[in-house]
Amino acid sequence: MRDPRAENLAKILVGYSTKVKAGEVVSIDGDLGAEPLLRAIYEEVLKAGAHPILNVGLDGLAAIYYENASDEQLEWVSPLMEWTVDNADVRIGVGASANTRELSKIPPERQTRRQTATGPVLNRMMERSAAGDFRWCYTLFPTNAYASEAEMSLAAYEDFYFGACLANDPDPLTAWKRASAECERLADWIQGHEEVRITAPGTDIKLGIAGRTFIPCVGDHNMPDGEFFTGPVEDSVEGEVTFHLPAVIAGREVSGVRLRFEAGKVVDASAERGEEFLIHLLDTDEGARRLGELGIGTNYAIDRGTLEVLLDEKIGGTVHMAVGKSYPESGGVNDSAVHTDLVCDLRLGGKLEVDGTVMQEDGKFVV
Repeated sequence: MRDPRAENLAKILVGYSTKVKAGEVVSIDGDLGAEPLLRAIYEEVLKAGAHPILNVGLDGLAAIYYENASDEQLEWVSPLMEWTVDNADVRIGVGASANTRELSKIPPERQTRRQTATGPVLNRMMERSAAGDFRWCYTLFPTNAYASEAEMSLAAYEDFYFGACLANDPDPLTAWKRASAECERLADWIQGHEEVRITAPGTDIKLGIAGRTFIPCVGDHNMPDGEFFTGPVEDSVEGEVTFHLPAVIAGREVSGVRLRFEAGKVVDASAERGEEFLIHLLDTDEGARRLGELGIGTNYAIDRGTLEVLLDEKIGGTVHMAVGKSYPESGGVNDSAVHTDLVCDLRLGGKLEVDGTVMQEDGKFVV
């Protein structure tokens, strides 16, 4: 029996997030575990009159690839990947991992080599997206692996996830538009200011935002969504930040991360867990030690950490910072093969000030 929430989520992804039109080419990429949602997306794309291309990955292939690929194979970029980024009108991606830690024993330099090889493709995708020539959205499908990381049963995680996506709304195509007014208001309020200061346990950091664009995220690229973000001025970041929520990055848990910035660059970094991998990530290239994004979460339906950054970065009362690549539409110009988000929780004694005015305190917006 098909879960109506998966069908509603497919309607949101196709009809609202990416606004698929007749005649367009739509790449649908997902893991085998997402079969119910992939089927529903495929059907909705056909109903819209578009041309779906379905790419389904098998469980465990990523580990097989990194364990066996030569350096030459790691650096090879599939013509299909390049064709999709250069020619497709829309890409809808669905993660459905059966094992979120399958890459935990892979030497990080092998993953870095792969990220560097695919970096130019990522750049082209972001440039086309910023120009409005390419629309994309990424979501998850609930699996036991995600539920286990979030310390929930699968049934509880399904309720939690579909609720965060507004897939249980009686009118799913208008749900995100109705839910996003506050996010848009906050993005409009902060636009045009000069500096953000964030203080919290282990955190006192300033980021320049002059001339940068704040973008409200209302379900068009991520699902679930709920944040507004910009690219901070690259050489402006000063101070120290502690990221309170752990994350699984490239199959490894990294937690207790602390970064210290001078003139926009990470000059000292540590982690309670995964420190060696963190340092390797920061050494990927010159841009990996600078911030490409400052994001402020607004989705209060996501009320706990799940070890999945797609959800955790949206938590109302948190901010996240991404080392690496900027999104061009924000005005950021930092370039890197990586874009890695880390989450700082302001709900227990944190404050976010904008040009000296308190915007958020203890996780609640006060403007």
